Amino acid sequence: MNIYTIRPIVEQDVPFLWDMLYESLYVPEGQEPFSREVMKEPFISKYVDNWGKEGDMGYIAVNSEGQSIGSITIRYFSEENKGYGYINPDVPELGMALMPEYRGKGIGTALLKRLFEGMREMEIMRISLSVDPNNLAAVKVYQRFGFKEVGMVGTSITMVADLYRCE
Repeated sequence: MNIYTIRPIVEQDVPFLWDMLYESLYVPEGQEPFSREVMKEPFISKYVDNWGKEGDMGYIAVNSEGQSIGSITIRYFSEENKGYGYINPDVPELGMALMPEYRGKGIGTALLKRLFEGMREMEIMRISLSVDPNNLAAVKVYQRFGFKEVGMVGTSITMVADLYRCE
């Protein structure tokens, strides 16, 4: 049985956030993973660059040995610097990833629950995300949390959840 805890992100977690950003890049079964060089591209790096700016919030899942195993974040973007799941400047975009060996064990669900609690405390009532439609496990989890498809950007679905309707 995997025992884990969830705690807020601290400055020392930023290198792990970069690892999780890489893990969040969906690669279909049997295809070559992305080069880590893609992390330097502004359209990817903007999800972690200067972490800790106003509005950034997130949590880390930590296993019983104290190792970070997953993360969930929200970050606000602007019309001039949109994320893939951008809706408007008042709706933060969600990012979530788990180390591969910890997927499918309920940790993503627990991270989403904790994030939604934190967002309610901050009176943040809407959230968006971008997900590859072929990432069926992720899509199912997001749908359970009330996310609905609102559009497509490239090959990814943009989804939005209204927190007052969720859970």
